[in-house]
Amino acid sequence: MGIERIVSTTVPEDNKEQEEIIEKSLRPLSFDEYIGQERMKNNLKIAIDAVKKRRASAAADGDDADKNATLDHILLYGPPGLGKTTMAGVIAHELGANLKITSGPAIERAGDLASILTNLQDGDVLFIDEIHRLRRAVEEVLYSAMEDFKLDITIGKGPAARSVRLDLPNFTVIGATTRTGSLAGPLRDRFGMLHRLEYYTEPEIEQIIARTANILNTKIEPAATHLLATRSRRTPRIANRLVRRVRDYADVNGDGIIDAPIATRALDLMEIDDLGLDPADRNLLRLMEENYGDRPVGLNTLAAITGDEATTIEDYNEPYLLQIGFIERTPRGRLITEKAKQHLHNNKTVV
Repeated sequence: MGIERIVSTTVPEDNKEQEEIIEKSLRPLSFDEYIGQERMKNNLKIAIDAVKKRRASAAADGDDADKNATLDHILLYGPPGLGKTTMAGVIAHELGANLKITSGPAIERAGDLASILTNLQDGDVLFIDEIHRLRRAVEEVLYSAMEDFKLDITIGKGPAARSVRLDLPNFTVIGATTRTGSLAGPLRDRFGMLHRLEYYTEPEIEQIIARTANILNTKIEPAATHLLATRSRRTPRIANRLVRRVRDYADVNGDGIIDAPIATRALDLMEIDDLGLDPADRNLLRLMEENYGDRPVGLNTLAAITGDEATTIEDYNEPYLLQIGFIERTPRGRLITEKAKQHLHNNKTVV
């Protein structure tokens, strides 16, 4: 069983409802409030403004063709915690559209998807999280829905079965995935816009931390803001979670104000080092160094020796460790770098 992680981008089930309420209050609603990802925002602004312009022109001219003009389907991809769900909400808000949210694993049968699609209204935005986990039968129903706004369903079984094509309202699908390569080619090709969310810069994370503290009515000093930013793995979700945990520490062990000493003691208590690595990250690196040294090790072997699932390592440990140059992917497996070894030796007291 893996170590529970304060910097994990997943939410434990028992805290999920409470965390979701807090997350909703922290989510920006417009491009102006959304910090970072400037290139993606600029491209999306142009596309949304174009749709609004076509709708306004059609309304003025009485042209039914563009009256219900919709945004092209959008695929958002990148590591977890970078704001894919938040961006979907911002897009819907900027369009003035209703946002319907579901996920790939939640749509078990083609009938489930048909029920969702037939309940959409013109201009609605359908957000499908973890879209790479859609079943193949469900994907095939989605193809014609995305391309032609038609729903092909089969009624009956055997010789009496017949195919029926239903009209659907014009809508936009926003898909989110951490694994673009796992997406079927025909589904990926039906997205008119593909945007990768990149890791944030430190100044951007500092802005997010300051905004979060303000929303939570917590005073935070600039030095503490910078300290938290350096240990947030350049990920907004982690930054927001650290702010909440450090706020708790400041309320119990201080006067509620987050300054550098309070932030340092709270982060030390959570065993998060100066690069944002937690005990699970350091345990992974240490086992790679002690057991394999300069030899590569396979993902399944890593999962076995750490007690984590392979998908957990691949989705939550690796992206950041690769980003900072602590591990390398080779044809023969994962390889720990000299940079990572040096970091482990410098942080033995917190391993």
